[in-house]
Amino acid sequence: MRMIITAGPTREPIDPVRFISNRSTGRMGFALAERAVARGHAVTLVSGPVTLSTPAGVTRVDVESAREMLAAVESALDTCDALVMCAAVADFRPAQVSAVKLKKRELSPSLLLEPNPDILTSVLPRKGPRLFIGFAAETGDPKLEARRKLEEKGLDLIVANDVSQPDAGFAVDTNRVTLIPRNGEPQSWPLLSKTEVADRIVAWMENFEAGRAST
Repeated sequence: MRMIITAGPTREPIDPVRFISNRSTGRMGFALAERAVARGHAVTLVSGPVTLSTPAGVTRVDVESAREMLAAVESALDTCDALVMCAAVADFRPAQVSAVKLKKRELSPSLLLEPNPDILTSVLPRKGPRLFIGFAAETGDPKLEARRKLEEKGLDLIVANDVSQPDAGFAVDTNRVTLIPRNGEPQSWPLLSKTEVADRIVAWMENFEAGRAST
């Protein structure tokens, strides 16, 4: 398969120094890219700002903002068989961006925000036979929110995890996830390394494609 995998956070600038972002480190997305290439697939990795090295054999595209990530995904979509949206994309961005650093005395205690485009929703009309996979990093009841996103975004699979858990959230090497397919029963996996989670997800994708080819 030819895959687009997104990873890491996005940064939405306030001025040249300050920005809105989140705690994603990109480890899960980079693990997916590494394991996919190791299993013989071609990967374009669209990454937000992270400190990770590019896995061998991966084509990497670096972006900063949500709109830049959307543009990179749109550019590569026609040549891919699968899109895996593992990035933690900022939902909002500042409505105004200053070209120069704002002085403390110039800053307002309130920041006016406007919504970023939802990448999966934006490219859904171009999905066709492509495999679309999303991630739901949630707190509370991840499975409930994941199912909503699965339907809303037209996904074939969503991977849910509770990021409030210290061993399965951001900036750790392990994860505990539940795979929720559009058709089929959910699969809840025990605590695994992110590399093992990635390998199992790529295997699920291979099985999905093989099953579709045989029908």
